[in-house]
Amino acid sequence: MSENKNRTQAPRPAFPMRGGGGRRGGRIAEKPKNFKKALKRLLKYISRRRLPLTFVALFSALSTVFSVSAPKVLGQATTEIYKGAMGALSGSGGIDMQALGRILFILSLLYLISALFSLAQTYIMNGITQKLGFELRQDINEKLMRLPMDYFDRRTHGEILSYITNDVDTVTQGISQSVTQIITSLATLIGVLYMMLSINVLMTAAVLLVLPFSGLIVSRILKLTQPLFKARQAELAKVNGIVEECYGGQTVLQAFNHQNASIADFQRENKALYEISRKSEFLGSFMHPVMDFMGNISYVAVAVLGAYSVSVGYMEIGSIQSFIQYSKRFSQPINQVARTSNMLQSTMAAAERVFGLLDEQEEPLSENAALDGDTKGGVSFKHVRFGYLPGKTVINDFSADIRPGSRVAIVGPTGSGKTTLIKLLMRFYDVQEGSIEIDGRDIRKMRRSGLRSLFGMVLQDTWLFSGTIEDNIKYGRPEASPEDVRAAAEAAMAAPFINQLPQGYKTILGEDSDTISQGQKQLLTIARAFLKDPRILILDEATSSVDTMTEVMIQKAMDSLMKNRTCFIIAHRLSTIRSCDNILVMRSGDIVEQGTHEQLLEKDGFYAELYNSQFETGEREILDLQ
Repeated sequence: MSENKNRTQAPRPAFPMRGGGGRRGGRIAEKPKNFKKALKRLLKYISRRRLPLTFVALFSALSTVFSVSAPKVLGQATTEIYKGAMGALSGSGGIDMQALGRILFILSLLYLISALFSLAQTYIMNGITQKLGFELRQDINEKLMRLPMDYFDRRTHGEILSYITNDVDTVTQGISQSVTQIITSLATLIGVLYMMLSINVLMTAAVLLVLPFSGLIVSRILKLTQPLFKARQAELAKVNGIVEECYGGQTVLQAFNHQNASIADFQRENKALYEISRKSEFLGSFMHPVMDFMGNISYVAVAVLGAYSVSVGYMEIGSIQSFIQYSKRFSQPINQVARTSNMLQSTMAAAERVFGLLDEQEEPLSENAALDGDTKGGVSFKHVRFGYLPGKTVINDFSADIRPGSRVAIVGPTGSGKTTLIKLLMRFYDVQEGSIEIDGRDIRKMRRSGLRSLFGMVLQDTWLFSGTIEDNIKYGRPEASPEDVRAAAEAAMAAPFINQLPQGYKTILGEDSDTISQGQKQLLTIARAFLKDPRILILDEATSSVDTMTEVMIQKAMDSLMKNRTCFIIAHRLSTIRSCDNILVMRSGDIVEQGTHEQLLEKDGFYAELYNSQFETGEREILDLQ
């Protein structure tokens, strides 16, 4: 798969590989999404839980009602104390402690009930947001399974992980805080306005005069901060991409003494994230002192008008105390919305990125019929033409007929199109011109799932998931019995080293497991392919990671396991394909020669040149062992 290495020249999808596998920190520039559209789609997710949301709104409203009622009751206590104090000074009486006690009991009860309703709505809202996060992560995971291969070439692994981790977490946390805050603020605004009007209309008007100016300031700052929060999410994805790529390939990084360059890359992107975060947070937090200033102006107006009203006997002093509390609480919802606007901006920016992923064009669903009957495995390439990028052709005019059950080797220099040919055969991409047929049937008329069920693959880059050795071998055939697993391991020459492990086939390993060598991992992937017992077997440099002796053993095992099965073998070690029925020699996307090993050597052409160059540089040891 060496032709996939130079990805900066022509992006080409890769099979599953370790590490980040992409441009460091690079991110395809995305056109900003519509804010309102993202909000509308997010609300659709939330609205799936209408009943819990109804309870959240109800409990929030009830909590606000009891909380808003408290200041007026507290004003009655203030009035009671004031009257008692004045009576004591005049000698006509004192404070009625019984009446004051009743007022304070009612006040405590109001606060307690308000707190209980607030706790209930918080508990329900947390359940809603966690369910939202669950569904978003599930939708993203399912979406990734339906995306074409080229999508993963345009994104680093770290960026894709960022969708599932950072972006979803930002959305759930933002919704948890923002939705509750908006409901509470709206209920508080209505309740406080009603209570203020019931106390004094003139002072209420003084408070309301500040609102237009506050709204103008908030809308202006939101307009400035919205693009900054979008940019911050994008920069965060870049940082994640660098971290995932560097730490996933730590061995290579240190082997090439790339630590300083890696640190420099991270510092550059981290600084960019710092700058955009600092700017966005500063502008977002700028609303708080501005809103406090507007609130203080309103407070001064209320204090002056209240003092005048008390002096002329129009209001009781307790009512002034209540109204001042309400005026402060009236500005709180606006201040809270201003403070949560930062979180809301981050939430929408993250939601836009998530929905941008969910809107990516999927691999087309085939409406074609499933495979019927027994597939023999004959393959025909008819004038195939293909390129990953417009104007850059990788396969020019490829034609070949492969008999069922034959072994075909595909050889050629790096970048000649060998692996690309296999991707076209498995419909990771569709040909742009010409056709590929299996048993005379165009593969574009087959369902992808049915087509790929015909294949087994062993790649140059091993891939093992976290689980037991037995589970990894059963990856392509989960229903296989333990006896079948052991038979496949023995056929792939993997049984000896597996049996030496303390837990044998139950040994837990993963992609980065150090309990087995790279060559032993390759043996497991070969056993996995053998267990699936495919009609067509693809070996892409399958023995490149094993030593010479093991390679010879695997070759002998393959001789029996390849019988009655169409096999495509991509190899750079030409000595390993001498027994193939046909060898396709590719150069710059075309077949320049084909035939058996002996026939091609007799031609003394391009294949002979490749073979002799390898023979001169160290292939003799394999020939001697064989």
